[in-house]
Amino acid sequence: MLTVEKFEEASEVVHQVIQQTKLVYSDYFSRQTGNKVYFKPENMQLTGAYKLRGAYYKISTLSEEERQKGLITASAGNHAQGVAYAAKCYGVKAVIVMPTTTPLIKVERTKSYGAEVILYGDVYDEACAHALELADQEGYTFIHPFNDLAVATGQGTIAMEIIQELPLVDYILVPIGGGGLAAGVSTLAKLLNFHIKVIGVEPAGANCMQVSLKNEEVTTLPHVSTIADGTAVQTPGDLIFPYVQENIDDIITVNDDELIAAFLDMVENHKMIVENSGLLTVAALKHLNVKNKKIVSILSGGNMDVITMSSVVQHGLIQRDRIFTVSVRLPDRAGELVRVATVIANQQGNIIKLDHNQFVSTNRNAAVELKITMEAFGTEHKQQIMKALKAAGYEMQMVTANL
Repeated sequence: MLTVEKFEEASEVVHQVIQQTKLVYSDYFSRQTGNKVYFKPENMQLTGAYKLRGAYYKISTLSEEERQKGLITASAGNHAQGVAYAAKCYGVKAVIVMPTTTPLIKVERTKSYGAEVILYGDVYDEACAHALELADQEGYTFIHPFNDLAVATGQGTIAMEIIQELPLVDYILVPIGGGGLAAGVSTLAKLLNFHIKVIGVEPAGANCMQVSLKNEEVTTLPHVSTIADGTAVQTPGDLIFPYVQENIDDIITVNDDELIAAFLDMVENHKMIVENSGLLTVAALKHLNVKNKKIVSILSGGNMDVITMSSVVQHGLIQRDRIFTVSVRLPDRAGELVRVATVIANQQGNIIKLDHNQFVSTNRNAAVELKITMEAFGTEHKQQIMKALKAAGYEMQMVTANL
């Protein structure tokens, strides 16, 4: 069972290895939502995520014989690093099975802690099935990333720290993949103060817990599709499911576009790198229909590779009309390019890229295509630039931005 005594024990154990992640007040999101919003920055942990808590506590509860057999787990990255680091602390072997889609930074960091990494399957569930096979074949001790009460207890220590620092917290937002973090945080929060509302947040394309709660039984999704790779789980844990049923007050789902917007908001307003799964609770803030409440969003991790980061930033800027591309038809004569650039410059638009195609028509004097990718301050400024180009007599068509 998940008890206060076990959570207290876990808190003492995990503090041997975790960083202190003090709450961060967000003036920006507080103004946006009409609440007092705080972040629990678990992205600042040594391994870049909260998963170290559950992994280390679970391994501490094993017998020496179980540890010496070698540890094995399956993970999309953050639990992998937690197990790898904890195994290193205990001086035992760790084998990690990761989906082939796992970002490179998570793979490399897992290896850096001395673990053996095996890439297998497209999603977590396939990697987990393979890890269980290897555990049977080789005699390894399996450390489940979420469907384990000791792991959930370790994760739940986050709630203790939140309440110690903010005793009058009204809402805690917690991301859900398989449900271990949600089970631990919600159970301890309710044990300490039943009036605290704990809201789970899932990707719309991987809402296995929401579907399971609706069906009142653990349910496997036919497939998952989300950029939040750390929460791309098809089946929630059956051992922790009753705790989620009892203690989670509601579940919010967010789509991938909302995560992209949340990434930009965190980078620009808090100078924080938070991975897509960790952004679930940030994106969910606008879905809460409450005012003047103290809300804590758990930022579960920050392990995002640079290529993914670059893609998210680009899509976010396009999504918010801060980068856009127009196709302009103009006659092929001297001075037209300068004239177009002048119109844009007069509106404080910043040209990023030009693509001049003289062969769009056999009559070059009648029509030459100029694709212009430019930077704006947002939708209103974009419309201002478009209006100025139209007033200057240019025929335009919006095209997909391509940086």
